[in-house]
Amino acid sequence: MEERHSRKKVVVGMSGGVDSSVAAYLLKEQGYDVIGVTMQIWQNEAEETGQSSTCCGLSAVEDARRVAQELDIPYYVMNFRQEFQRHVIDYFVEEYLQGRTPNPCIACNRYVKWEALLRRSLAIGADYIATGHYARIAKLPNGRYAIRQCVNDKKDQTYALYNLTQEQLSHTLMPVGEYTKEQIRTIAQRIHLPVAQKPDSQEICFVPDDDYAGFIDREAGERVPGKGNFVDGAGNVLGRHKGITHYTIGQRRGLDLPMGERVYVTEIRPDTDEVVIGKNEDIFTREVICDRVNFMAIEDLEGSMRVLAKIRYNHKGQYCRIEKLPDGRIMALFEQPVRAATPGQAICFYDGEYVLGGGIITGTNSA
Repeated sequence: MEERHSRKKVVVGMSGGVDSSVAAYLLKEQGYDVIGVTMQIWQNEAEETGQSSTCCGLSAVEDARRVAQELDIPYYVMNFRQEFQRHVIDYFVEEYLQGRTPNPCIACNRYVKWEALLRRSLAIGADYIATGHYARIAKLPNGRYAIRQCVNDKKDQTYALYNLTQEQLSHTLMPVGEYTKEQIRTIAQRIHLPVAQKPDSQEICFVPDDDYAGFIDREAGERVPGKGNFVDGAGNVLGRHKGITHYTIGQRRGLDLPMGERVYVTEIRPDTDEVVIGKNEDIFTREVICDRVNFMAIEDLEGSMRVLAKIRYNHKGQYCRIEKLPDGRIMALFEQPVRAATPGQAICFYDGEYVLGGGIITGTNSA
């Protein structure tokens, strides 16, 4: 018999998309007292006129409100713009100014969708928050909570959730992780949700035109570094670039360098405003170092451990051995070289299906 949860209250973060909408439906079917909430985190002129389709804009609010009406659950919009500005936008801009490539979705998950939303939800008497992420939560034999990969590898979103805390995980539900995307859309169609065929959002919500450099120019103004030199590994000047905020490790397109062969960004030097150019083989490495580590399935790393590691969201993963350095950072020694491990991006460690933990890449050693 299906377990009922009639005395448990859950706040579902509803983005107006099909996944979070079906998450709310599934939890109501399981007997939870469900409240729908859309987090107002960003609003530009396009969203104010209702033209934006990004998550948490006005059109997303209207979609989520219609779903809540269809499901007959209470629905609210909560303002988290201040938290989003501090923990996501400011962080995003500062990382690019320092020559790193950030992952704003990971910061948003940790500090806004969980820390801020969970705090407010508990304050109004909720027992849990829930999202439409394709991931699962499990309590391990050692008593710790860990994120488990979803049933569909193609949609798995565990990489972006590696830094959630034990307290946050203990108050989180992720019902969508037990289904494939196709099954979720089928459920949405069966119960006649108005967002059943709504396409997935692809871009960063606050940069809908995908022009990161233009966004940073508007946010940081005079603090944005100007033009500088393209150099090779020996420091020889190869040409001029548009500014370090326009580039990331492994980038090939948009360099406009007459080199006669394919070349790539291998390093960004914010101190000298230099962008280092090299060959494809120059961006492979076997050693990746990370800091700001959050362990999930274990309390801490003792000795070394063989794990699967992903160095970006769409990375299939490579096996490596991880160990703690004297300064507390983690070094991952890969069995095969990995391409374009980028400072500022996350590295996520897996022990089987479970997220062991992860951190932020700070540097590499050449392969």
